[in-house]
This record gives sequence, structure tokens and C-alpha cells, in this order.
Amino acid sequence: MSRGDQVKQGGNMTLTHEAAQAISADKVASLPATPAQYRCPICGKICVNHEDLKFHYANEHPDAIVPIIVKLNVNGKDCEVLIEPHWTLQRTLQFQLGLTGAKQMCDSGACGSCTVIMDGRAVLSCTILAAECEGKVIETVEGIAANPKWKTLIDSYCRWDAMQCGYCTPGFLVTAKALLDKNPNPTEEECREALAGNICICGTYPRHSQAILEATMKMAEGGE
Repeated sequence: MSRGDQVKQGGNMTLTHEAAQAISADKVASLPATPAQYRCPICGKICVNHEDLKFHYANEHPDAIVPIIVKLNVNGKDCEVLIEPHWTLQRTLQFQLGLTGAKQMCDSGACGSCTVIMDGRAVLSCTILAAECEGKVIETVEGIAANPKWKTLIDSYCRWDAMQCGYCTPGFLVTAKALLDKNPNPTEEECREALAGNICICGTYPRHSQAILEATMKMAEGGE
């Protein structure tokens, strides 16, 4: 990263939007197409491939459930991931694909911090098993950030300071993007209804709707 990719504010180094977009694009581009290793989660043994791992389980852990390979389409890229059958989509995105935008917060589908878009719908990735997601098209906040089309929405979120601690912000942003995909010109009430499942402990709720409404106007005008 060059020095031109950073802005100094109050003694701290802050990424420019262009640098953040490039980082997100790199993250999406580097998603592994196949598992990097076939490691036994019980004893740590590294196996050559999935068949070798299954053979290892049959001999060393006959009463345990063998990890499975799931084929996912994430941010436009096909990925094979090795997971245990009980893993949620959120856990799989974070620990197998390195996508940390979908946050683990309540882990019970109550807060919206883990929101992703699946087949055009905003869904809670902590309540969905990754094994159920084969054949689905999944989009995370990293994919949204890497797409120049959504720079206006992200900029509006920044201008309206629609975050404080920032932990819930990716979930809000993903939900907002899913809304605008279906309804490019929502009312304030429709924004609030769409975001109703997202919880912010810092209480930034009014700013989210204003950020979305500003973004829709700017996007309609074709500007930033």
C-alpha cells in the first residue's frame, strides 16, 4: 500500500475509500478455490486429500462425523470448503474463507450483524448451515465494498456517520444494499422496515435511513 492510500486524521492513519475498495477486491480475488489443507479437527493430522481424511477418520475416529466438502459461490467466485457438517455459513465465511465482514455477535439470529445476501435476499448467516448453501449465490460486505457501483452508498454511510463502534455496520450496509437491489427508490419508512432486524447498541438508527436516502438520490443522478 502506498502512502497515497492513507489519510492522516488526528494522529491516526485512516484508509482512503479507494484503498479500502482495493483491499476488498484483493480479498475477493484471493478466495481459495479449493481447501488449502485437509486437517483433522480432532487430532490435527494433515491429510493429502478428502479421501485420505475419510480413511483417517475410519481408522482413528470411527465414531466421529467426517468433515465434508461444500461448494459455495461467494462474491462471484466458486469455492470448495472443508467444514464440519454443523458449521454455520458465518463460521465458514470467517474461518475457511477469511471473510470477516459477517460478524458473530448474538449467534442466534437476533441482531443482524452476520447478514449476507443469498439469492437476492438478506439472510442471517449464523442461522444457516453452510451445507445448505450449495447452489446459492452468496454476497458479503467484502463483495459489495469491492464493487464501484456501491461506493455512493458507502460514502453516504460515512458522511452520515452511521456507525460508532462499527461492529454492526457491515450487517446494516448489506441489508441496505439488498433493499436497493429490489427497490432503488425507497421511502424512509421502507428503509426503517428493511433495517428492522439489525440492532445497533450505539443507537445510530436514524442515520442509516438518511444515509440510504441520500445514496439513492445521488445514484439516481449518476454522481457521488
